[in-house]
Amino acid sequence: MPRPLKPPALRPGDPLRIVSLASPVEEERLRKGCGELSSLGFESKFDRESVLARDGFFAGSAAARLAAWKEAVSETSTRAVICSRGGYGSNYLLEGLSIALTSPKLLIGYSDLTSLQTFLWQRFRWVTLYGPMVAAGLDKGAGASGGYDRDSLLRAITETKEGWAIDLMGEILSPGTAEGILLGGCLTMMETTLGTPCELDTQGATLVLEDRGMKPWQVDRALMHLKQAGKFRGVAGVVLGEFPDSTAAAGSETVKDVARRILGPLGIPVIWGAPVGHCSRPMLTVPIGVRTRLSAEEGTRLDILEPACS
Repeated sequence: MPRPLKPPALRPGDPLRIVSLASPVEEERLRKGCGELSSLGFESKFDRESVLARDGFFAGSAAARLAAWKEAVSETSTRAVICSRGGYGSNYLLEGLSIALTSPKLLIGYSDLTSLQTFLWQRFRWVTLYGPMVAAGLDKGAGASGGYDRDSLLRAITETKEGWAIDLMGEILSPGTAEGILLGGCLTMMETTLGTPCELDTQGATLVLEDRGMKPWQVDRALMHLKQAGKFRGVAGVVLGEFPDSTAAAGSETVKDVARRILGPLGIPVIWGAPVGHCSRPMLTVPIGVRTRLSAEEGTRLDILEPACS
């Protein structure tokens, strides 16, 4: 496997470019998120017209969003790209990204941004961060319900010398310890890569799988699709999110039941309910594309074995 391309770490005072690559963002939530970035010591930069654009359920046309991404990733006046929110629409950008991106820039996002993060990993081996966005986590504040975990975010964006440990605060569905490259993201977006040029290679990976608003049978269908496509073959371990807004009908299987039934027989460590991506607890930031050790023994821990930044 080619070596991962790690972005430069951030320093206090660094300017960050905010982009809207998926669905429209609410201006008030954007303002609050920018305030939180300022409290962390970073400067927010964005083009108001572009970031607040609306075109149906997209934050502007596909061409405009692609242009915003290309400008953000190539400009030298900012040190990182952070998305305003997810929603839907990042997949529209992939067909216009044929030019090799050999100089990585820090990208922070989750949810629908899984499409772009998977593409950047598969095509260029970019390391990205699966974590809070400006109006989807940062706007709620550090340590707040629906907010973000400050420590894991700061370690991910500033550490260049060594790894660190993350308490996943989850439940063990299948015990064990395993090492692998951390990959994955939003389950729905992961599934949609199947059969496309950026279909995720999961061999030897520790997978993060999370989503929201899926009924248990929909999660069952998605997991079975990935299983039948061979995406769990050779996987080292699985970290599942909280899957909020996915309540089962009375007497029916829950999402956790479905996950235990399908993933348990794989004989690998599986952890349920970690606050990654869509969650009610403060959202953890995890690096996509780095070596990790997943421990599902007496506790649930993810050891990041190498820094995400250079």
